[in-house]
Amino acid sequence: MAAQELGFSQIGVTGVNLTEAEPGLEAWLAAGFHGSMNYMASHGLKRARPAELVPGTVSVINVRMDYLPGNVQNLSAETAWQALEEAQQGVVSVYARGRDYHKVLRSRLQKLQERMAALLGPFGHRVFTDSAPVMEAELAVRSGQGWRGKNTLVLQKDAGSFFFLGELFVDMALPFSEPVTDHCGTCTACLDVCPTQAIVAPYKLDARRCISYLTIEHAGPIPEEFRAPIGNRIYGCDDCQWACPWNKFAKRSPLPDFEARAPLVEPELAGLLAWDEPTFLRMTEGSAIRRIGHSRWLRNVALAAGNALAERSKLSTAQTESLIDALRRWQDHADPVVQEQVAWSLKQGA
Repeated sequence: MAAQELGFSQIGVTGVNLTEAEPGLEAWLAAGFHGSMNYMASHGLKRARPAELVPGTVSVINVRMDYLPGNVQNLSAETAWQALEEAQQGVVSVYARGRDYHKVLRSRLQKLQERMAALLGPFGHRVFTDSAPVMEAELAVRSGQGWRGKNTLVLQKDAGSFFFLGELFVDMALPFSEPVTDHCGTCTACLDVCPTQAIVAPYKLDARRCISYLTIEHAGPIPEEFRAPIGNRIYGCDDCQWACPWNKFAKRSPLPDFEARAPLVEPELAGLLAWDEPTFLRMTEGSAIRRIGHSRWLRNVALAAGNALAERSKLSTAQTESLIDALRRWQDHADPVVQEQVAWSLKQGA
């Protein structure tokens, strides 16, 4: 009851023995699939050993929290595909359109711990949500939150995959939850739809090809082979989720934290290119987007603008001119990555 009151959709418990997951983690790192996320390699097998990360940990309480915004009425797979065809607009991954989930989950997990302590007495604990070397998906699956989909995300029969995960490491023994079975069957929708073929095999993701990685984690120039496939996606990518049949059961979040901010729902690329750094910081205050910084944001938006100019038949003359003028503003940007991206994008409109 307390978990539901705090906005969590499900709660489960598992142990700290993730030995069976270690070979897969080692193979993924050895293949270089983590790209420039060097922290993953530096942490190594610590990710699979919760008791090493937080000595004394005996159980892990796992939660999931639905995040589809409640204030966007026409949000669906159909409208998501349509948005990708609107060349003059940018598309922001749904999870990033509201408040930064790190802040929301951490504070609510801490409140859950406080309620537990009021009933059970003080106990050792530590809260996590995508913020430390924790195998979140593995822990979630073991605690019955769902199964690992072929796109490597956790899937739930009643909720799809549009949810966040969080963990509460505790130093007391708790009864474990029962895991659920895999229900992907022969479906390959997520593999088939990925614009950059980042899902190189069922249950295996090469982050170096993933649009979420390229637009968020990757700091340098985006490789040219991926530029056209990225289209108008300017922060993250939801394609493998919208393609998943289980996401027809995805739930809206009751929390106002995850309501979509209007400037991020159907943003015009030319308007986004008008954001200087102070404007960017103001418009992304409290958002996960802010952490990539203004330069990387410009790189992403400029890339989408270049893709739009390459398909100028989808644009009006006024839209074309507006994008070109907006790009020219950043031709001499201090960051060479932005300079190169702007030059490439302007060339698409030549």
